[in-house]
Amino acid sequence: MVTRLSSFFFRSLREDPADAEVISHKLLVRAAYIRRQAPGVFAWLPLGLRVKAKLEQIVRDEMSAAGAQEVHFPALMPREPYEATNRWTEYGDGIFRLKDRHDADYLLAPTHEEAFTLLVKDLYSSYKDLPLTIYQIQDKYRDEARPRAGLLRGREFTMKDAYSFDYTDEGLDASYQAQRDAYERIFTRLGLEYAIVKADAGAMGGSKSEEFLHPTPIGEDTFVRSEGGYTANVEAFETQPPAVLPIVEGAPVVFDSPNTPTIQTLVDHLNAHVEKPGGGEWTAADTLKNVVLALTHLDGTRELVVVAVPGDRDVDDKRVEVAFQPAEVSPATEDDFTANPALVKGYIGPWTADGAVLGEESTSGIRYLVDPRVVEGSAWVTGANEHEKHLHSLVYGRDFTADGVVDVASVREGDIAPDGTPITLERGMEIGHVFQLGRKYAEALGLKVLDQNGKLVTVTMGSYGIGTTRILAAIAELNNDDKGLIWPAAIAPFDVHVVATGKGEDALNLGEQISVQLEAAGLDVLFDDRPKVSPGVKFGDAELIGVPQLLVVGRGAADGEVELWDRRSGEREVVPTAEAVARLTQR
Repeated sequence: MVTRLSSFFFRSLREDPADAEVISHKLLVRAAYIRRQAPGVFAWLPLGLRVKAKLEQIVRDEMSAAGAQEVHFPALMPREPYEATNRWTEYGDGIFRLKDRHDADYLLAPTHEEAFTLLVKDLYSSYKDLPLTIYQIQDKYRDEARPRAGLLRGREFTMKDAYSFDYTDEGLDASYQAQRDAYERIFTRLGLEYAIVKADAGAMGGSKSEEFLHPTPIGEDTFVRSEGGYTANVEAFETQPPAVLPIVEGAPVVFDSPNTPTIQTLVDHLNAHVEKPGGGEWTAADTLKNVVLALTHLDGTRELVVVAVPGDRDVDDKRVEVAFQPAEVSPATEDDFTANPALVKGYIGPWTADGAVLGEESTSGIRYLVDPRVVEGSAWVTGANEHEKHLHSLVYGRDFTADGVVDVASVREGDIAPDGTPITLERGMEIGHVFQLGRKYAEALGLKVLDQNGKLVTVTMGSYGIGTTRILAAIAELNNDDKGLIWPAAIAPFDVHVVATGKGEDALNLGEQISVQLEAAGLDVLFDDRPKVSPGVKFGDAELIGVPQLLVVGRGAADGEVELWDRRSGEREVVPTAEAVARLTQR
């Protein structure tokens, strides 16, 4: 049946919404696809639901081709399964928690690993039942601190999440590859450029983890590409340590360094007052920056650590978060420095392995961690743990050691990737993520099956997510012009938008006739039959809505002619009415 705009639930806006920052948010609201209900929460209107349904059907097609079967879980989930995997606590403030009238704890599920695991445990008990991959397309809820950019970062969003179940690691590898291949087909069908990057598993846990990132300047993720083909999310980038150096004889040199609490003031002082061994100028890369961090562990205990990075780099917040997860990380406070006088703010240096500060009192109990670039034999300028004093020629392995290595320094263009080639940095938006979860959830929830020998073995799992509503917004970001949206044909809300603009009944009657013929030919048609609406308004709405093929019935109707508009190419062509249907059905 032809959809007539005169009775369709639709009202466009001429102005951008005040809170919209990105083009997809502006156009999806203005063209009546979505409406804001609360920060990060949107209602879906008929146009939006049509696009969303088509996008989800592409996902379903490829999931089916990969052997996955669809299920559906409730969004409202009890606390107990998440307690068993410790994620009730690990998620912190990032989830919506609530109680029922009986004071029982529930959450609005941010993801459903536990539910899938328990379902399979309830129904399957033998290796003969596996492999199995099941999925759902369902709304998720996360209490984003700063929801922004419309559908790109919301508190309620739709995801496809799939889970594979195998009883061998080889089986998991095969299931993982099948899903990974399906993702490539999905994004190719949607016309989305993507990069597959090594990623951190985060609260999901598990081993192998890869993100599908869509390169875009508005993306919230930074990723690296190397000339040799290495790709990784910046959080998962592995710094390549330099070669170990021979340890030379000697001792560090303490020098006065008044008013040098920052790296830049220290470098300026060095070049003005201290001769560099071997000659040349001092740079920030010669210095060691010591940053004090506070870790709050899941049991509520608080721990201070000192992280040493080359002075020409900063500590990257995201890399720190990954390195110390699941602990929460924050900068040390003034109270921390007061309680630990050996940490001389602005002049912190390393200490020896027995806990004694070089030249000062003990810092026992505070871990000292170094960047991978701090290798044996490397010499550094750093604080002397004394106000307005530093040391130079401090050699790692001779004068100090560390409690461990932590890779949290900022990543820069030109850094060397694990494949030995330099990297570039790009911005990207996460559109999919695949994990090899392994046995974390199966062990926590007791999912075991009998193998060929009648022995109970723990099932190994994979998890595969696609943010369908985020993808929809990403496609809108890519497909628009200064007049409105231009949807790819595969997910456009309609195949053809017929616009009747001529005066009198002739144009409306011809538009009706052509619309019926197009529908009979198998096309989905939106017919703008609104009476007493000016051609300018109709054209403006048509261009805003973004159906890629327009058929305009205007002044040429009396002469048996209509105009075809291709929104993607911008081409317009007048054709005989008798040819219009055939032309559109062949495109």
